[in-house]
Parts: sequence; structure tokens; C-alpha cells
Amino acid sequence: MNEQNNFQQLFSGFPLKGYRVKNRIVFPPMVCFGFSDDHGLVGPKNLEHYRLRAESGAGIIITEATAVLKDGRAAPSQLGVWSDEHVAGLSGITEVVKRHEAVSILQLHHAGLVTPAAVSPVQFCPSADPEKPTSRELTAVEIGVITDAFIRGAERAREAGFHGVELHGAHGYLLNQFANPLWNKRTDEYGGSFENRMRFATTVIKGIREHCGSEFILGYRLGANTPALEDGIKTAVYLESIGLDYLHVSHGGNLQNLPRPPKGFDFNWIVFSGVSVREHVNIPVIVVNEIKTPERADFLIENRLADFVSLGRPQLADPFWVRHVQKGEAVNACLSCKPRCRWYESNELCPARKRLLNRQD
Repeated sequence: MNEQNNFQQLFSGFPLKGYRVKNRIVFPPMVCFGFSDDHGLVGPKNLEHYRLRAESGAGIIITEATAVLKDGRAAPSQLGVWSDEHVAGLSGITEVVKRHEAVSILQLHHAGLVTPAAVSPVQFCPSADPEKPTSRELTAVEIGVITDAFIRGAERAREAGFHGVELHGAHGYLLNQFANPLWNKRTDEYGGSFENRMRFATTVIKGIREHCGSEFILGYRLGANTPALEDGIKTAVYLESIGLDYLHVSHGGNLQNLPRPPKGFDFNWIVFSGVSVREHVNIPVIVVNEIKTPERADFLIENRLADFVSLGRPQLADPFWVRHVQKGEAVNACLSCKPRCRWYESNELCPARKRLLNRQD
């Protein structure tokens, strides 16, 4: 039975910058640990991973967190954009994505304080963590070096054919650490007031805009509870004022000050945060987390609670999730593994993936 008319809003087009996104479905930046190597180069598994999701039909595909510096990775096998040698492989991703008329975005990332020891013996961050003796506060000169790395990473993304970049300012990573007064205890121009804590991100954003042009899409993964939702909303309004093109709202890497959705709101606090942010800005907002079904995704769009919906795990469990939904066919559902997604240990351990492969045998 074909039920595609039941999800008309989900499959409606929407303008983003100078592009017409063909539907409201986003494949978010889901890191594929083990697909690359210590050099951060795109490999065959990365290409196939994005080819399948693009062929399925997602409107926007955001390539996983890609490190702007080698010593700022979140894992030894993380993709990189810190060198010109990365451009050729990243161009392969944009080629397969554009072939299926999706908007292609690269997420730029630096782990900061949570950089693992396997990547760097020192964790560079806004302020040293007394509980992490290997952490060290960045000097103003070093902040400038990282700023330049973000800008150069965006230039390489543009050279590789991406329509734009997304700055990873959520999940407790470096941009998020600077914005959060719980982590940023600096007393110089990068700490203290809201304007100072946002100075690093502001300089990065303005630099990317200057070097990559006005037509290049510039988005931001926002940690909404940084440190509380009202602060996240203030940050969202500010980011719009300095020229961001969209916001992708997620969590701030901490379990403090969690927003409480009102009674009757049938989604979790992260989705509620995105919906709340959208009420205060005029740029498109992507919401994410535990949405999973087409019914729930379509509800958010139809009721104008979001402009786009990110569906990560559903599209990991079923590479052709979008196509199946559009054709009214059954999907291979995510099994919501506890205590954490098995994909992040290895995609081969994902039980939904194993089930799908068994069906194909």
C-alpha cells in the first residue's frame, strides 16, 4: 500500500540560502568510527555510507564531524580537513551526494577538553580542568591558530564541493566549551561576559563568511542547554544576528539545567529545545533526537514546530529509510540499543544492521 500522501509535509520542499531543499529530512553528522584511519582520509566505507543515504533521498546530508586539526580529534579514526590532502576524498562524498540532488554540508569539529589521550597527550581547552591534569588552557595565540584552522577547513570544504559547513557548537566540544561559563573560566577577552565567551565562535563565523562568500551555507550545531535553555535561546538569537543560515539544535554536553517539556508535548527535552529556539529566530531550525518514525517527523513539520528533522539512527539502521517511507514500504527500524547505540562501537555490531543483512541473504 502506498502511503506517501500521508507525509506530504515531510516531503515538501523548503528554501535554504539559495537552494531548494527537496524535502525536510536531514541525515545528520553520525560519526563512522573505524571507517577512516590516523590520516583522516575518506575511504571506500565513507563513500558507500553517504552514497546509500543520498540515493535513498534525504534532502540534506551533513557529513560527520570532521576535525580541523589532527590533535583536536574525538577519535584516532575521525575524518579530517586539516590538510589539503583531504580535499580529494571529501570531493568524492560531495559527488555522490550531489548526484542525488541533496544539499551537502560538512561539519567542522574540534574536541577540545574531551580530546582522548590516544589522539593527543594534552587536551587544549578554554580553561584547564582540575580533574584532568593533562588539560591546558589555550593561549590567545593558540586560539588564533585554531580559528584559522576552522576557516581553512571551510575553504577546503568549499573546494571539495560542499554547499556549506556546520560548526559543531554542541555536545561539550570546543566551541561549546567556550560558550559555557561552567567550563570557560577565562578572565581575558575570551571569557566572562556573553560577548567574550562567544568571541571565538564569532571570529570563526565572520572569517568563514569573508573567505567563503555570501552564498556558502553556514550552519551551527547548537548546544541548547549551555548552560540552560534560556542561554541557548540567547545564543541562537545572537548567531542569527551575525549571519548564520540555520541552526541544528541539540544538547550542550551536560545533564544540568535540563529543560522540562510541558505536559502534552510528545517529544523529549532536546526536541523541545529546538522547538523553543525556533520560536525566537527567523532562520531555519533543524530538530533532532529520538524522532525515529515518519509519523513523528511529519507531525513536527506539519505543525510548524520545526523546519527540518534530523533522523540519524533510523537512517543508520535502514540506509533506504527515506525511500521506503516515501513509497509506503516497511522500514528496517532502529532497535534503540541500551545503554548506548552499538553503531558507535562498530557499525558491524548494530543489531538492526545485522537483521537487514540477514533479510538480504
